[in-house]
Amino acid sequence: MKTDKEMFINVSAGGTRIALTESKRLVELHIERADYDRMVGNIYKGEIQNVIPGMQAAFIDIGYESNAFLPFSEISSPENRKNISFDDDDTTSSKTRNSSKQNFNPDKDLSKGDEILVQVIKEPFSGKGPRVTTEVSIPGSLMVLVPNENYIGISRKILDKYEKRRLRRIVKDFKPENFGLIVRTIAQGKDTPILEADFHRIWDKWQELDQKIKKKKAPALVYRDFATSDQVIRDLFTPQIEHLVVDDKSLYKRISSYIKEVSPDQIKKLEIVRGKTPIFNQNNIEEQIDKSLKRKVWMKSGAHLVIEHTEAMVVIDVNSGRYIGKKDHESNSLKINLESAREVARQLRLRDIGGLIVIDFIDLQLVENRKKVYNELRSKLLKDKAKVSLAEFSDFGLLEMTRQRIGLSLLHTVSVECPTCNGLGRIESFETTLTRLENWIKRFRIKARIAGLKLHSIPIWQNIYMPLNQKQYQDLCGITGC
Repeated sequence: MKTDKEMFINVSAGGTRIALTESKRLVELHIERADYDRMVGNIYKGEIQNVIPGMQAAFIDIGYESNAFLPFSEISSPENRKNISFDDDDTTSSKTRNSSKQNFNPDKDLSKGDEILVQVIKEPFSGKGPRVTTEVSIPGSLMVLVPNENYIGISRKILDKYEKRRLRRIVKDFKPENFGLIVRTIAQGKDTPILEADFHRIWDKWQELDQKIKKKKAPALVYRDFATSDQVIRDLFTPQIEHLVVDDKSLYKRISSYIKEVSPDQIKKLEIVRGKTPIFNQNNIEEQIDKSLKRKVWMKSGAHLVIEHTEAMVVIDVNSGRYIGKKDHESNSLKINLESAREVARQLRLRDIGGLIVIDFIDLQLVENRKKVYNELRSKLLKDKAKVSLAEFSDFGLLEMTRQRIGLSLLHTVSVECPTCNGLGRIESFETTLTRLENWIKRFRIKARIAGLKLHSIPIWQNIYMPLNQKQYQDLCGITGC
């Protein structure tokens, strides 16, 4: 079945950008900056600094500038296994499954100065340290190894009970005692040698990790997860992706080697394009990225969204804009709200907005119409891999939801606080400016038909704002709201 899903990877001096499109529309953008080390997925041998029962949390020294935050809920959380099936008919609820950690008592089990093994599940943000869990796992391409457990879990997205049974039978032959193995969706249809080879890869990683745990003193990094580009390929390059385009030779070789090991039948989808025009410009992705950073999002009907970031939450306002309906007010409002619900789901995923989100749709009088808007938004959010919790309309006509925050949002990834207004507006980050400059030079060379360019750089980036007056500051960053 044709899905019209494509993936494009652009490598530049400013970092690596991975774009996922559906029917030529940008739906996800992942950025790996050259100077930033991603922490999510990393495993640390930490030292407990403080246990605060009133906060239901502990603070762990993992060697980062701020202590990591460990909620008690992350020490034994059934939520972490809710997408796993433990029997072939899927009748066993993972939430009621017994675990050796369910008798956790913070007063007895956590003490200041104790060493503890934790894994980062949320990047540090806005002065807060990373969020961690004690439920450590080593992800592979086809399965996930979970120490100190003893089960075989199958992704709930694999619906065929006979396929679940086949996979469970294969995995049972090589699963070690006192280890859990979770079979991922992408393992569907894979034969024994490929599954077993993937297990040995993650088992070797565990053996290496285990040696570091024994030898190193806390705080210490004992396992580093894949780089962003490799993580995206591992997690998002599914059989539904029809085309994977890369513009860098070394990355192309790395991805090619990975696909040949895990899904050799998918290698025909990989392509390298090294034309003079950047692939993001060729496929209209650059323009869509620019639009995704603006406060106002226009829709086909003429209506628009206004997306505002605050310290506590993100607020989305729905406006009728230029839309002129031909029906009564209730029908017109319903049409705009349904279109907006679809666009909101897309923007949340594209901008990677997390935390508390409040949406102010256009007022609807009929309860059944509000229900239609709620159901439309909920159905579109099913495509989102982040965990989402959605409440129905409040008495004030507002719809509230939360979306899992793992890393920085797109806005905070590609921009920095304005040094003039102290954060009321944002300007492009150094990496974003570098990427734009590189793409502009490539386009200029093609347009001007110049074989080569000689560039002279002046090292004044760190002081670039100092000689500017207030009016020049506003001209520089006014596009983002200063």
